[in-house]
Amino acid sequence: MTTQIGTVLEAGNRAAKVARSTRETQITVGLKLDGTGETKISTGIGFYDHLLDSLAHHALFDLEIEASGDLVIDEHHTVEDVALVLGAALAAALDDRAGIVRFGDASVPMDDSMASAVVDVGGRPYAVIDLPFKGKRAGKLSLDLVEHVFESLARSGGITLHLKGRGKNDHHLAEAAFKAVGRSLRAACAVDPRRGRAPASTKGALG
Repeated sequence: MTTQIGTVLEAGNRAAKVARSTRETQITVGLKLDGTGETKISTGIGFYDHLLDSLAHHALFDLEIEASGDLVIDEHHTVEDVALVLGAALAAALDDRAGIVRFGDASVPMDDSMASAVVDVGGRPYAVIDLPFKGKRAGKLSLDLVEHVFESLARSGGITLHLKGRGKNDHHLAEAAFKAVGRSLRAACAVDPRRGRAPASTKGALG
């Protein structure tokens, strides 16, 4: 199945694999919601790999990402497209989203920094991000792109995300943010045993 973001190669049993190929990037993401946090991530941007690994570890998602892009220009296209494909894989793994908890929140401290995330994975894409970084880069990642990562993830994943944080150290703030989003997604994507196949909505449908 081909979507606006890419091609769904596999989907079922709360797992999915999605691929995207453009003139700028070639990306494949495999995601298993009911995992143990195992990852295999290669984007060509070391700090971005580290942040995505942190998200998956704390979400208890099994995550594989293989990405190549026009890093000779800059990292923007690769960072954005990886987030878009990850969101598309999340949406495909959730399928009709029936029977899930839907909402989740988490606050994560990291030394001087703290981040808080609140999510609704009910299919309504929206992002409100407040991460006041002090510098321009962390490793090979432009910190301006961190907000763009979460906006792209929310858009393609059908997620409402409110994320805010504070800190003196940019590395710590970014890592706390990805961990907080991971933990909130873990809670929201979990199956609610009391709900059965019913959607977590009074109107009887999500979105």
